[in-house]
Amino acid sequence: MTTYHLLGNTGLRVSPLALGTMTFGQPEWGTDEDASRRIFSRYLDSGGNFVDTANVYAQGRSEELVGRFVRETGTRDHVVLATKFAQTTQAGNPNSFGNGRKNIIAALDASLRRLGTDYVDVYWMHIWDTLTPTEEAMSTLDSLVRAGKVRAIGLSNVPAWYATKAQTLAWSHGWEAVAALQMEYSLVERGIEHEHVPAALDLGIGVVPWSPLSHGFLSGKYRRESEDYTGPGRLDAEFFRAMRDFMGSHGEHDWKVLDTLLAIATELDRPAAQVALAWVARRPGVTSTLIGAHTVEQLEDNLAAWELDLPADHRARLDDVSAPELPGLYRMFRPELHARFLTAGYQILRRPA
Repeated sequence: MTTYHLLGNTGLRVSPLALGTMTFGQPEWGTDEDASRRIFSRYLDSGGNFVDTANVYAQGRSEELVGRFVRETGTRDHVVLATKFAQTTQAGNPNSFGNGRKNIIAALDASLRRLGTDYVDVYWMHIWDTLTPTEEAMSTLDSLVRAGKVRAIGLSNVPAWYATKAQTLAWSHGWEAVAALQMEYSLVERGIEHEHVPAALDLGIGVVPWSPLSHGFLSGKYRRESEDYTGPGRLDAEFFRAMRDFMGSHGEHDWKVLDTLLAIATELDRPAAQVALAWVARRPGVTSTLIGAHTVEQLEDNLAAWELDLPADHRARLDDVSAPELPGLYRMFRPELHARFLTAGYQILRRPA
């Protein structure tokens, strides 16, 4: 990768494919230290610079390994290092999770110790806790940027209205603005296109998709009859089953999407995962797409997705088969209705920027 994107309205340059490290150090379905080190090194060798972890991945082991690899390679100034807070880390402690000031500060200090660094480049709210005032979370994150412990802030797994409120609060108070949204986005999960993506484009926020392969479903290695894994690799099988148990099964719409994806992959002579990643990585608003791997070979396949420019007809087929059902309000904004009722047949153009 020799292309880099600015993260939202910041000057932070990130590669279009980010390395997700949820599997690093995970004993049940993850990768051990040696395999994780090889994946990390190959990612850097490819030109990638955006490495994403979280304080709860493998109970903090992922952060420890990422920090070790950064030190071993001497790449702290090169790597854009991101981690997250919000999920519970201490049983019996009601202030060890959520978006409150006490937890945010304590979680960051613990993450910095595990990572062995003085600062992180992107600090993500991992999930909205539904309780803490937005003002408290955003003012706390701003103070961490001002203290030099954080370079940019992001929100993950939040409603679009919350992201909009957070950004407008930041602007009105002179706080650090939200740089990016990390949300689930794939051919079988396009719900963020209704609200999140338009909000991000309007508010100068980058979109960083997670699970662009829908927890491996779009690799094409599931059995339709039982939704079980059919490909090689013990860790892949265990990971896919764990994610299926966590996220639920796939309906008929998803299987139709997968059938079309597999047909297009055959026509292009590319792995299905590459085609699915190539589709997500070039969607409107997307800045960098998270990829993960259990082996270097899987990583190589995923990295090659950035070099795949899908032909227009193949992209259109994927767009059509994966199109999500529109909520009632958004049916009013379909192009054919818009032209008929709202512009009275006139062509109205926006003034060029």
